[in-house]
Amino acid sequence: MIAEQLSELGGRVGQLENRVSDLLLRMGDVERVNARLEEAALTTAQALAEISGHWEAVYEAMRRKDPSQQAPEQ
Repeated sequence: MIAEQLSELGGRVGQLENRVSDLLLRMGDVERVNARLEEAALTTAQALAEISGHWEAVYEAMRRKDPSQQAPEQ
């Protein structure tokens, strides 16, 4: 009876070891994907900052008075 229970426990332990191994492989995949997503997020943030700077320059240029728009001095 004890031998049967030990054999059954051995089978369960083997299944758990396989499951843990599978989970560790999946975690490795998730970590690699996460690293790529973080890199993409950083690249996106840098691009948005650059675009923002360009738009700020456009708005600044629009705020400046163009000499052709000023009333002639008399």
